Amino acid sequence: MQSTSNHHVLVVGSVAFDDLEMPSGTFKDVLGGAATYSSCAASLLASVRLVGVVGDDFPERHVEMLVARGVDVTGLERAKGKTFRWSGRYSEDLASRVSLDTQLNVFADFRPKIPATHKKSEVLLLGNIHPALQLEVLEQIERPKLVVADTMNFWISGEPEMLAKVLAKIDLLVINDEEARQLSGEHNLLKAAREINKRGPKRLIIKRGEHGALLIEDGSVFFVPAYPLENVLDPTGAGDTFAGGLVGYIARTGDISHASMRRAMFYASAAASFCVEGIGTERLVLATKGDLGVRIDAFCKMVDYGGSLALH
Repeated sequence: MQSTSNHHVLVVGSVAFDDLEMPSGTFKDVLGGAATYSSCAASLLASVRLVGVVGDDFPERHVEMLVARGVDVTGLERAKGKTFRWSGRYSEDLASRVSLDTQLNVFADFRPKIPATHKKSEVLLLGNIHPALQLEVLEQIERPKLVVADTMNFWISGEPEMLAKVLAKIDLLVINDEEARQLSGEHNLLKAAREINKRGPKRLIIKRGEHGALLIEDGSVFFVPAYPLENVLDPTGAGDTFAGGLVGYIARTGDISHASMRRAMFYASAAASFCVEGIGTERLVLATKGDLGVRIDAFCKMVDYGGSLALH
């Protein structure tokens, strides 16, 4: 890997507690939230600035963990009240989940305030917060080299006009296959991608869980597999970890070319592989740059087909 550049990733999104009912047991007060996962992953590769909100029930040890990973928490507000909390139950094969409870708490009144020191961040990752808040963030910062956004079914169905404004202002949208179909109205993913590209983002990444991810840009399609694992414990946050690994690599290299984006996909997939090996962020926060390098080397061997595939 190249040495760390001076480029910064600004991550704006949720910091939360999750209560998880898993095949392996029930886990309460698990550190979660899209911005938490993304920041932990991006910090493996670049300097990270986190903007979010927590309640007065949020343990200082979690903040200290983020700081220890090199995450700048200047923009992490502590508000009076309880931290955002989500509860979910996973199926036996971890392929599906049901949301049992969502308590926005202090997140309900969250209005992102971007510190002056963060306004020139080169790479921006907008977590799947309300599209109106995503727009507020965009108005507060200077134009970054790359603006990446996530969204979710709730906003696709509930805030289509506001989301359309966000799509017109971003460079890359990162969503899962279900969200891509809902947003585009197309079942076929290539047709869905073409429709979404027309709405603003020239690049689209469609996350497909254990089936890898697709990058669609300029009519071309690139695929990266999920890193194969024997033990998968918890897929919560894997998509956010993927996005964090991606923007971390882009910020580290300062390169937003097609080739760089394709390389970044491998770092994203490798980062996500750490996430699913533990409950919540527990495995991800133990991962080091060296661990990531080992998985990238393994990835290179996995996809090395030994030369040309052309028929002679």
